[in-house]
Amino acid sequence: MKRRLKNIKTIKAARLALLCCLTFVGCTDKKASERSNSLPYFGEFDIELTTGADGTAQADTNYYPIPKFSFLNQDSLWITQKDYEGYITLVDFFFTDCPSICPVMSAQMARLQTKFSLEHPDLPIRFLSFSVKPETDTPDKLKRYATGIGADLSRWNFLTGKPQDIYDLAQEGFLLTAFPSDTAAGGIFHTDKVTLLDRTLRMRGYYDGTSTKSMDQLFTDAITLSKEP
Repeated sequence: MKRRLKNIKTIKAARLALLCCLTFVGCTDKKASERSNSLPYFGEFDIELTTGADGTAQADTNYYPIPKFSFLNQDSLWITQKDYEGYITLVDFFFTDCPSICPVMSAQMARLQTKFSLEHPDLPIRFLSFSVKPETDTPDKLKRYATGIGADLSRWNFLTGKPQDIYDLAQEGFLLTAFPSDTAAGGIFHTDKVTLLDRTLRMRGYYDGTSTKSMDQLFTDAITLSKEP
């Protein structure tokens, strides 16, 4: 017998507050443990209660993939989450005229792009950057930025759209910070985290996009994910 319990808003709010403070604690369930012995899962989940033949109760936590989205890329093409199914994806939130952390984050992403190409050219890796200042980050501007950092646009999309849609995706989908602020550099307060998604679009790790050490760990973890069935 199976019974499904959905997480309630208070749990979601508490988890969101915890994640916004950048204190991440991975929770793995029995199914997750069978799939991977090293990387946790993050995000929305529900709990499935199962009663075995011997009457023993068992709880399995089922994590949801990231929400659906549809945004324009640097070539004015519509990109959705479906374009990333089956790939291991590195995701960040940035804007092209960011005067603080974005250039460092983009350089780290570009460094890993080169590292994957040289050391693991057959790995199904993709890169995804959402602009958190889409009102000025047009497709043309995104393409100039991408070209400037040496992005391989066959594997890396830079997306723009309605500001609130992107803020909602960052905050509710990725559990990360992104919102306008008069006190933030460039007028946008946003996370420095890079998120690692598995082939089923579930969040498996958060990394400091300004730290070489943290991004090197992401590189290692992405290889680990590639070995999952």
